[in-house]
Amino acid sequence: MRVLISGATGLIGTSLCRALHARGDEVVALTRGESGIHWEPLVGLINGSVEDFDAVVHLAGAGIGDHRWTPEYKSEIKDSRVIGTEALAMALAACDNKPSVFVSGSAVGYYGNRGREELLDESSSPGDDFVAQLCREWEAATEPASEAGIRTVRIRTGIVVAPKGGALGRMLLPFKLGLGGKTMPGSQYMSWITLTDEVRAILHIIDGDLAGPVNLTGPHPCSNEIFTRALGLVLHRPTKLHTPIFALNAIMGKELVENLLLHGQRVFPKALEADGFEFSSNTIEEALRSVLAK
Repeated sequence: MRVLISGATGLIGTSLCRALHARGDEVVALTRGESGIHWEPLVGLINGSVEDFDAVVHLAGAGIGDHRWTPEYKSEIKDSRVIGTEALAMALAACDNKPSVFVSGSAVGYYGNRGREELLDESSSPGDDFVAQLCREWEAATEPASEAGIRTVRIRTGIVVAPKGGALGRMLLPFKLGLGGKTMPGSQYMSWITLTDEVRAILHIIDGDLAGPVNLTGPHPCSNEIFTRALGLVLHRPTKLHTPIFALNAIMGKELVENLLLHGQRVFPKALEADGFEFSSNTIEEALRSVLAK
């Protein structure tokens, strides 16, 4: 199989490329660098042919938690996803030899802040905050590919649990020092998935026949308090302290902190499980033990 990937050097993309190579697939990167097919997602420019790929996986986008959400950076977050996705979807739609599947990134932020609401699945309504609106526009940008008859899958990924990078990577040091604790109030839900299962799920989607939105989250989302307790247990460290929100607001900005740390969604991977996918980690404690043993 010949696979085109954007975001190939990111947390998920790097592991996905490794897994594809391991099973004998040819991988080509859609990149802003010199190797692979060059593109400029912020302006929707692709310098090269996207013909003759069996599958396309689109993971690129400016880091949503990398900087304070200034108006300029919020525009970059949005444009890097919406403009880039639409350009790629249109290029694929125009191909004579179209891919059989287009897997395009999204996030559980699509559902907005739902607190401790009932389990959310792919049919649940979207939210109305910045991240939810971003995800709606991001997903809508895939329409040219879908309308051209390409099986299009919009993967709504949760918090990716990996030992390096991502949310867990930023949390490890303070927790190892015994300074970790829940982010108040602690009741907000965290819909998580291990990096291993994220990659396995994408391969499952490529090889199968799923289409439309697919939640990439573990089968048992947990509250921030339970996540904190499990991480302390695995690391053999106390978790009595609370994360100081005022300090995070000063460093990261109030809007970013509210959207990424205080808001929550209790998301269930209904489509994946109905399609027969089996997770290697079912609970957050299993996930953390698996990830941190590596």
